[in-house]
Amino acid sequence: MSPSRRATLAAPLAMLLAAPTARAQATWPERGLRIIVPLSPGGIADILARLLAEQLQMRLGRPVVVENRAGAGGAIGMEAVARAAPDGYTLGMGNIAAAILPALMRGWLPYDPVRDFTPI
Repeated sequence: MSPSRRATLAAPLAMLLAAPTARAQATWPERGLRIIVPLSPGGIADILARLLAEQLQMRLGRPVVVENRAGAGGAIGMEAVARAAPDGYTLGMGNIAAAILPALMRGWLPYDPVRDFTPI
């Protein structure tokens, strides 16, 4: 066997042996979730969030809490979502205001609407 062919065959074997063993991870979710609604209770976004929370609770077997954070046209609630730990346990119920606020309040928002959120 030629040296270049031997090296080609040995490289994948060396990578397999040097690779760290995979650790078992806990299943998600380990705890309850929360849905932050940036509007006052009783509106359509709140109602949809509560219907979603009920379905998630049944499917996941974990509590799902809806938290209303109204004010500043939705900026207060969206800031709470942006500042939450990116661990998948906090969801934000956006609305059209989340898309309009960056244009209306350029430079004022305490979060970046593109960088700080991941749509699901």
